[in-house]
Amino acid sequence: MSHPVAPSRGPLPVVLAGARGHGRTHLVNIRRLEQAGLVRLVGICELEPLTEEELAGFGAPEQSDDFAGLLERTGARIAVLCTPIHTHTELALVAADHGVHTLLEKPTTPSYGEYERLLAGLAGRGTACQVGFQSLGSHALDAIGRLVADGAIGTVRGIGAAGAWVRDDAYYRRVPWAGRRSLNGRDVVDGVLTNPLAHAVATALRLDGSERAEDIAEIELEQFRANDIEADDTSCLRVRTARGTRITVAVTLCAERAGEPYVVVHGSRGRITFWYKEDRVLVERADGGADSGTGGDTNGSADRAGTVHGRTDLLENLVAHLRDGTELLVPAPRTGAFMRIVEAIRTGPLPAPLPPGTWYVEPGGKAPRRVVKGIDALVAASADTLSTFSELGADWAAPPTEVHPR
Repeated sequence: MSHPVAPSRGPLPVVLAGARGHGRTHLVNIRRLEQAGLVRLVGICELEPLTEEELAGFGAPEQSDDFAGLLERTGARIAVLCTPIHTHTELALVAADHGVHTLLEKPTTPSYGEYERLLAGLAGRGTACQVGFQSLGSHALDAIGRLVADGAIGTVRGIGAAGAWVRDDAYYRRVPWAGRRSLNGRDVVDGVLTNPLAHAVATALRLDGSERAEDIAEIELEQFRANDIEADDTSCLRVRTARGTRITVAVTLCAERAGEPYVVVHGSRGRITFWYKEDRVLVERADGGADSGTGGDTNGSADRAGTVHGRTDLLENLVAHLRDGTELLVPAPRTGAFMRIVEAIRTGPLPAPLPPGTWYVEPGGKAPRRVVKGIDALVAASADTLSTFSELGADWAAPPTEVHPR
């Protein structure tokens, strides 16, 4: 639910918590919006202050490792939280206590209990919380919705998602919580489905219109790891939604070659493929035809490469929400279905280590990485057939663990 907000004039003061690593992308975006006159960076919360070079073009925002104090002293209206997963709830509620609205990195929280605590804490405080699933700002989503409603691919049969990325050993050494299920007794749940390729899950759920907690009827999981970590790096998820849609998501960080992740809506007379990082859509009909299925604002040509749609930035959307009441694109309550999946992963069996011979080490420029043999084709086949790894005949994959959400 979006809270009513008072109109705001002039650039809104912003504090960024977590400005290194992925936080650098937020710093770049804040600089863009500052140049557009929409926001003003007034504070940075980091354990080690940023250098003048890192803050080029920003003037001198206050820096501190005291988040609450920083909010008080700067008069911030918005806090962008790009901090470790297990700090999300606490920091978002600190911001709410100070009347500060938040753009909160995904996943929303590391457990469903923490998610409920977050929602309860936000209720009645009059502050907004937008969750950073950037793909859900894509205008392609509405275009695909119109195509489906108009019967462009017939009756929807299911939705499949695939993500094949590469991450080296250094990726898991960059921060203490990387690849962990817990840290110092606190849930983290930093696996491939819940963090790096979480957008594949969230985008598939949005395309089905199944985003709230009550929209999930059944969850099946096949989780594995080639790397020496606690969490999963190669996994397959299958969900049955309350409306009866079957959704599969097959993802890996141990790909043979890095590829663009995508979501496929399967219909009785064709399919729609959405490469969500590129905002690119391709409609393929059962008769062999292909078109862009523009259905909205686009640029690019209507050919087999598809059509590229626009995208609304989530921080820009939050600013518009505070200025004129524009509806939030990813308010926290609309991530409930995703959080059901996070909880199933958190409480499910530990990811199974892949046996020797199923993966190999490939030397890298900065660090070596582990590659699962044949995983690229397996991930694509899952999205194409809505099947799990075990159903596709992977000899290392056990049948899925079935979870019934409460």
